[in-house]
Amino acid sequence: MRDHVTLHHHLERLRERIGLRRRAVQPLAEEDDAEGLSAGSDLSAVASPDLSAVAGTDPDAVADSGLSVVAALLFAVAPVQAVLNDDAYDGNIYALYAGNGSLVPPANSLADAMAEGRTAVIIYYLDDSAVSKRFAPVVSELQRLWGRRIDLLPLTIDGLQGREPTGPNDPAEYWHGRIPQVVVIGPDGRVVFDEEGQVPLIAINEGISTATGLPAPALPEVNQEGSFNEVNIEVTTR
Repeated sequence: MRDHVTLHHHLERLRERIGLRRRAVQPLAEEDDAEGLSAGSDLSAVASPDLSAVAGTDPDAVADSGLSVVAALLFAVAPVQAVLNDDAYDGNIYALYAGNGSLVPPANSLADAMAEGRTAVIIYYLDDSAVSKRFAPVVSELQRLWGRRIDLLPLTIDGLQGREPTGPNDPAEYWHGRIPQVVVIGPDGRVVFDEEGQVPLIAINEGISTATGLPAPALPEVNQEGSFNEVNIEVTTR
C-alpha cells in the first residue's frame, strides 16, 4: 500500500513539472501570434528563442545538431584544385578558369578568316581536359594582347575526331590528335606556328607577330603550371 502511495506521489510531481514547462512555452507562442513579425522589428529577439523550450530538447543536443549541419556543409564543398586537375567536365573552361566566357563560340570561322585574309590562331581543346583547363588563361591573354587584329579560334575537338579533313578551310586539317595544340595561320594561308602542349605564351606571341607583320605586344607573366586555388586565374605583369 505504501509503495502504491509513493508511486502516485511521484506521478503527481511529474505532472506538475510537465505543466510548468508547458506554461513556460505558451506565453512565447501567444506573444508571437499576437505581435507577428512587424516591419522594423528586432529580428534577433525573434530568431533567438530558448531552443530547449521551443524544440523540447536539451540545449547541448541542439548545439551538437547545429555543429553537425555546419560540418556537413563544409565537407560538401569540393576544392577547386581537385576540379582543375582532373578531366571532369565542369562547363566552359574559359569562363571558369580564365574569367573569359566570351572566347567561345569564336566570333569568326576558319573559312571566313582565310577568305578575308586574316591571321587565324586555332586553339584545339576539350572542356573535360585538365591540360586544357590549365592552358585556358593563356588563350584569354592572347585575346587581350591582340584583340581584333587576329581571329582567335578556340575549337573543341569533339567534332573533329574520327573524320577526314575536307580541305585547308577545315580545322581538322591541322589537328594532330593531341591537346592543347596551337596553330597560327597567316593571311596567305600558310602555317606559321604549330605547337602542342603547354606552349609558352612568348612563343605564341612571336608566332602571331611573324604572321601579322606587327610588333609583338609586351607580355605579362601567366602561371601555366602552378597551383590554381581560385576559379579565375590571375594574370600578373612583371
